[in-house]
Amino acid sequence: MSVLEIRDLHVTVETEAGTTPILNGVTLTIRTGETHAIMGPNGSGKSTLAYTIAGHPKYTVTSGSISLDGDDVLEMTVDERARAGLFLAMQYPVEIPGVTVTNFLRTAKTAIDGEAPAIRTWTKEVKQSMKDLRMDPKFAARNVNEGFSGGEKKRHEILQLELLKPQIAVLDETDSGLDVDALKIVSEGVNRAKEQTGLGVLLITHYTRILRYIHPDFVHVMIGGRIVEEGGPELAARLEDEGYDRFIEPLADAAVDGEA
Repeated sequence: MSVLEIRDLHVTVETEAGTTPILNGVTLTIRTGETHAIMGPNGSGKSTLAYTIAGHPKYTVTSGSISLDGDDVLEMTVDERARAGLFLAMQYPVEIPGVTVTNFLRTAKTAIDGEAPAIRTWTKEVKQSMKDLRMDPKFAARNVNEGFSGGEKKRHEILQLELLKPQIAVLDETDSGLDVDALKIVSEGVNRAKEQTGLGVLLITHYTRILRYIHPDFVHVMIGGRIVEEGGPELAARLEDEGYDRFIEPLADAAVDGEA
């Protein structure tokens, strides 16, 4: 079993207004085999948490820790984090002109495993995964995400997830921009990967619709860079009915009182 532990994490980012705190003491533990959903409104720090785990240089950790199986993640480079078993599916996947999907996937697999996969079995696995995700086989010869629709980019992210077999997957708003059919296909891919490898999933989302297909064991509400409530799937259902106002209003009132 692998364990990702985040302890009292504080993160800032540089903006035109100066150094701005984004995460203000996040504590979270994710184990393989578990699915955690982090929900919250725009600007609550959800994506910042995802990119900080992955090692994006834009974000500065001012205090706190992130560890994977006891190893200090913050001391790892981005590629070391990937080889250790961390995976990030981005909200806005980037294009990589000049690099085909086939070459990208095989290079990534080689880097993670330390040796190139056997061509015959690897080709079979790629074709099967693309078929399961209902991706046109022609996409294998196209440049990574170049000219892909939003849904095609998300399917490619989950293709990577299935083939690279990480220990912990962070999915940053994977449901963003997906129609109903694509949402179901992408969700089925996540569920397949979890069934096959037992990976842990940290699913970041605004809405509950993806949780109809990817069932969380734990739900965490993030507001103002903090986790303000935790529970099971019933918490997501409550958020669907009530929204985030009951969390936001007390914070707004506290801010007004502090200025008074």
